[in-house]
Amino acid sequence: MLDSLLNALGGLGTSPEMLALFVGFGLVVGVLFGFFGMGGSFLVTPALLMLDYEPSVAVGSGMAFVFGTAVIATLKHHDLGQVDYKLGAIMITGTTIGIEAGRASVYYLESMGLAGGIISIAYVVLLGGVGAMVTRDALNSDGGGGIDHEAADKDLDEYEIPEIAKTIQQTVRIPPMVTLRGDVRVSAWVITAVAFATGLLSGFLGVGGGFIRMPAMIYAIGVPVPVAVGTDLFEIVFSGGLGSYLYGQGGGVNLGIVAPLLFGSALGARIGSAATAVVDADGIKIYFGGMLLIGAIAVGIGEIGSYVGSPTLELIGLVLVIGAAVVVAFAILYTTISSLRQKRHQGTTVTD
Repeated sequence: MLDSLLNALGGLGTSPEMLALFVGFGLVVGVLFGFFGMGGSFLVTPALLMLDYEPSVAVGSGMAFVFGTAVIATLKHHDLGQVDYKLGAIMITGTTIGIEAGRASVYYLESMGLAGGIISIAYVVLLGGVGAMVTRDALNSDGGGGIDHEAADKDLDEYEIPEIAKTIQQTVRIPPMVTLRGDVRVSAWVITAVAFATGLLSGFLGVGGGFIRMPAMIYAIGVPVPVAVGTDLFEIVFSGGLGSYLYGQGGGVNLGIVAPLLFGSALGARIGSAATAVVDADGIKIYFGGMLLIGAIAVGIGEIGSYVGSPTLELIGLVLVIGAAVVVAFAILYTTISSLRQKRHQGTTVTD
C-alpha cells in the first residue's frame, strides 16, 4: 500500500528524494502544528522559497498544507475540550477579509519582482519579535501552568489573564461584549481586529496565521493557552481552506508538494495535539518562542545567502529551518514521554 501511495505521489512530478524529504518534514511539522496550533507553513513556506519555488507556489502550497493538517489537529483538540467555537466563529469574518488583502499584495509584489525578499524579511521580523516576547514571558512566569484535562473547566477558571490582555479588556469596552471559555469577557471588536491582522499576515506570508494569532489570543484577548491552541486550529481550518482555494485558482498550489507533506503530517498532528494534555502551559510557551527565534535566524541566513549569491548560506538557512523543526519536535516528544512516566510512577506510589 505504501509503495502504491509513493508511486502516486511520484506521478505528481516530485523526485523520490524530494518525496522522502517532504514526507519526513510533514511528520515533524505535524507534531509542531498539533502542539502549538501553528508550525505548518511557518516552516514550509520559507523552506520552499529556499528551494527556489516561485513565491506564489511556496505560499499557496503552504496554505494548502495548513488546511489539511489543521483539520486533523482540530479533531484531536475537540476531543480534549480545547476549542472555543464562539471565539473561532467571530474571528472567521475578519480573517477572510484579511487573507484576500494579503493574497492581492503577494501577487502585486511578485509582478514587481519584490515578493520573495519582502516576504522573507517580514518572516524574520515577526518570528524574532513574537518569539522573544513569548519566551521572555514564559521564563518570567512563576510556573504552575499545568493542564489537567480531567478538571479542565476548573483550570480554565483559575487561569491568570496576562496584564496586557487585562488592560485591553478594561480599555476597549465597545459593545457587543462576548464571554469566552475561562470566563474571559472581551469586546467583539477586539476579536475582529485580531482576526483581520492575522488574516492579512496569513494571506501575505502563506501561513495559517498561528504563530501570530495564538499569542494574540493569549496576550490581546486573554484566552487560556490550551484553548488558544485548539481554537486557533479550528479557525485555521477556514482560513487555510480559503487561502489554498484562492491560490489554487491562480495555479499557486503544487500537489506534488502538498500531498507528501500531508501524508507525513497526518500522524504527527495527532501526536502533537495529544502532547498538549501533558506539557504545562509555560512549557508550551518556551518551546513556541524558541521555535520562532530559530526560525527567524534560519530565514535571515537564507535570505542573506540569496541576496549575496552564496549557495552555502542558503543551504545553512534551509538546514536550520528543517533542523529546528526536528529538534523541537523531538523535545516535545521527550517531554511528553517523561511526563507520562512521572505520572505513572506517582500513580504507582500512591497505590502502594
